Amino acid sequence: MSSSIFSLERKKIAFSGATGVLGKSMSLYLAAQGAEVLVLGRTASKVDDLVQGIKDKGGKAFGYYCDVTDEQALQKVADQIATDHGYLDTLINAAGGNMPGAVITPDKTVLDLELDALRKVMDLNYLGTAIPSKILLPLMLKRNQGNILNISSMAASRPMTRVMGYASAKAAIDNFTKFLAVELCSKYGEGFRVNAIAPGFFLTEQNKALLTETDGRLTQRGNQIVTHTPMARFGKPEDLHGTLHWLCSDASVFVTGTIVAVDGGFGAFSGV
Repeated sequence: MSSSIFSLERKKIAFSGATGVLGKSMSLYLAAQGAEVLVLGRTASKVDDLVQGIKDKGGKAFGYYCDVTDEQALQKVADQIATDHGYLDTLINAAGGNMPGAVITPDKTVLDLELDALRKVMDLNYLGTAIPSKILLPLMLKRNQGNILNISSMAASRPMTRVMGYASAKAAIDNFTKFLAVELCSKYGEGFRVNAIAPGFFLTEQNKALLTETDGRLTQRGNQIVTHTPMARFGKPEDLHGTLHWLCSDASVFVTGTIVAVDGGFGAFSGV
């Protein structure tokens, strides 16, 4: 099995944003497939809990504490990873999120947009992807091959009401993914690839209150989403595992510059 192009055994995978609902599920899955997961996060307790959770299930995991928008802090982590592991096979950029001030609620207009909040959302999502890609790339160059997987969103290609800052930031991720795919291949060769997964609607800590009532019923917005999803449900974290596995394995060795939607058909439905 270890020689299979689908094998993830012993692959060294650095994972930012791994402690959220989706990131945790993906990290546990990768470790269960034999990958060595290097968890990058700014909250030490969350990083430690995830690392221990992976180890408790027999997997290999290592924790590193940093804010991925802080270039100097991330460089120190990169130096430590070089000492501990020597190189990286894959970097997963999943750090991201939204802020209330960058959201245009029904009772507000774009005139109420808080520019400081918008900057923070752009920094977290876009720079939180671009900076790790830059700082950790040398750990891939050591073996003249590497794989970067960004986490985008269906909001990038189908802007929705309210989430202005988040949607704009994820649109930038899609553009960056395609740019970097071309850049790395043209400068460093065919051993480098860059792709993104664009999840549809999954219930997370950030959006649960927006999409569901306290008793579990769907809110009006939650109903709108499910109605416009042909599979008629929200995604489950494990729904991402197959695409994640494919893009982290050598089975996708000729795939780069691609944004893979995992959305239950949301992006394909016109509403009619």
